[in-house]
Amino acid sequence: MQDEIALIMAAGKGVRMLPLTKKIAKPLITVDGIPMIETIIKALNERGVSKIYIVTGYKKEQFKYLKSKYKNTELIENKEYKNKNNISSLKAAERIVGHNNCFVCEADLYIRDPSVFMNDFKQSCYFGKFINGHSNDWCFEVNNGQIVSIKKGGYNLYNMSGISYWLKDDILKIKEAVLQAYHEPAHKNLFWDEIVNIELININMGLHIIKKGQIFEIDTIDELKNIVYYVNLCMGVIENG
Repeated sequence: MQDEIALIMAAGKGVRMLPLTKKIAKPLITVDGIPMIETIIKALNERGVSKIYIVTGYKKEQFKYLKSKYKNTELIENKEYKNKNNISSLKAAERIVGHNNCFVCEADLYIRDPSVFMNDFKQSCYFGKFINGHSNDWCFEVNNGQIVSIKKGGYNLYNMSGISYWLKDDILKIKEAVLQAYHEPAHKNLFWDEIVNIELININMGLHIIKKGQIFEIDTIDELKNIVYYVNLCMGVIENG
């Protein structure tokens, strides 16, 4: 684990959580008194990740305190976040990508169970949770434990949980594909996971299965309210029914 780093993508505007995000960056919204991004940092540090890079953009100044609170963090500015999709965050971090095994994490996650990071990862993989029925989120088609397709929406599939783990040779391939995509005019609308989908023919991409209640991705105010309710229920702060 000594050779591992992590990249946390925290540049987005969080428009689906307005008006909260008018004053505060989405990853700094608290759940159970803790900013979401700090639950990720704490979990990564429990694993022993050596360096955590946080890609900032919107309200970048609000993240500065993390450098003094967590000595192994470094901020990277994404200067393109206003005009480009999250492919730009991986591009902003190109100097540090491809030298180490690496976690890539969305920043709008509440990690309730840090043990999700404690696996002995033998291959690159996405974290995913199975969803019965229809889902509008990013999903994986899986064959014999290997991810063969990444797409938006589907039925009875594993949903993306906002975290992936990369062997250094594999994330290097993704970085090179991102840099190549930057030569195309349409690259500004791409999610970096769409680049991964194209590169699946060159990477053995596994699935790390997440159970209910371990990781929560928070995109809307309603989801935030539901998660706060769930956490309070589990802690016995409120009673069920």
